[in-house]
Amino acid sequence: MSDIEKIKQLRQSTGAGFKDCNLALKESNGDLNKAAEILRVKGIAKASKKMSREAKEGVIVISGDTKKTSIIEVNCETDFVAKNDDFISFVKELAELNNFCSSDLDKLNKSNMSNGKNVEDNLVSLIAKIGEKITIGRAKTLENSSSYNFSYQHSVIKDNVSKLGVLVAIETKENNEAIKTLGKQLSMHIAATNPIALNANQIKNEIIEKEQKLITEELKTLGKPEEIIKKISLGKINKFKEENSLMTQVWVMDTKKKVKDILEDTNLPELKIIEFIRIKIGE
Repeated sequence: MSDIEKIKQLRQSTGAGFKDCNLALKESNGDLNKAAEILRVKGIAKASKKMSREAKEGVIVISGDTKKTSIIEVNCETDFVAKNDDFISFVKELAELNNFCSSDLDKLNKSNMSNGKNVEDNLVSLIAKIGEKITIGRAKTLENSSSYNFSYQHSVIKDNVSKLGVLVAIETKENNEAIKTLGKQLSMHIAATNPIALNANQIKNEIIEKEQKLITEELKTLGKPEEIIKKISLGKINKFKEENSLMTQVWVMDTKKKVKDILEDTNLPELKIIEFIRIKIGE
């Protein structure tokens, strides 16, 4: 077995990083069992056992500026760890690297952090130190030359670390205070209403089909005839699309208007929402 194959096998069995496995193998003169013992003594291999547990808590971190903004989810097992200083320091630095990597998670995992070790190795060390499963979850970067990004974070733990985060990209020729206010309000609206898509035609077919099935089953249990079911379900599906598409949602700050009305009120025909993302821990 080659040295590289031994390192790969040791990494798989212990969950330790490449460098730690390499050093342990050198120390054990290539003996895999002894190398695994060395890693356990150092506390590094403990991380692998914790990776089988569930990590449903965690944080959302936003980084970047108005032209390039990123959001990343980092999960852990308990809310207590989500507020741990070592964990917070790790996720804040991780978020900056994520923005630099444009949310390419493969590239992110291989990127070096301030201590000289890469993200993957630092993650294993943090798991061993804290004693909980920690994983990197969803990540997204918004970057468009013709748009500005705005954000909102809810249930903030510290600085740019929170439980819920929203990014929204608005295409506009100017970025004055009125646009900044609109961007912040739109972000808050998305946080509150959790739209599925920007427009109804962008809602995935499988989501519509699932909703259609649920509606049909509900109407059947009520004993409705087939023709009535078709008529009622059509109306319910249209309402579902309207309530879950950002542009046709009722504006949370003025229930007499919809989001599309708020954009029209700006009297800026070139202004439009390009994309958005909302990530909440536990969803």
